[in-house]
Amino acid sequence: MVRYLTAILGALLIGWGAFLSSAQAQTMCGERSAVVATLEKTYSEAPVSVGLASNGAIIEIFASPTGTFTIILTQPNGLTCVMAAGEYWEDLPNRLAGAHT
Repeated sequence: MVRYLTAILGALLIGWGAFLSSAQAQTMCGERSAVVATLEKTYSEAPVSVGLASNGAIIEIFASPTGTFTIILTQPNGLTCVMAAGEYWEDLPNRLAGAHT
């Protein structure tokens, strides 16, 4: 699980610029409450997933009913940054790793 989150975090850090919308790129980091309020007010996004990275950072995915999504990372020092944003978010059915359908 830790390897999986580390790989995702690394990929996000490398490619975040390619996914950010211009509006979100202008306010990339700040207090978590301000970032969450902006996501809720501007995009109608709410948290759908959360995970703890090996460095103590919290990774959250926010999504809206219309399919927009934003991935944020809150560092142990409290700073929250938008890592990626996009459209066409879709929830997949829950499956256990290694389970065959």
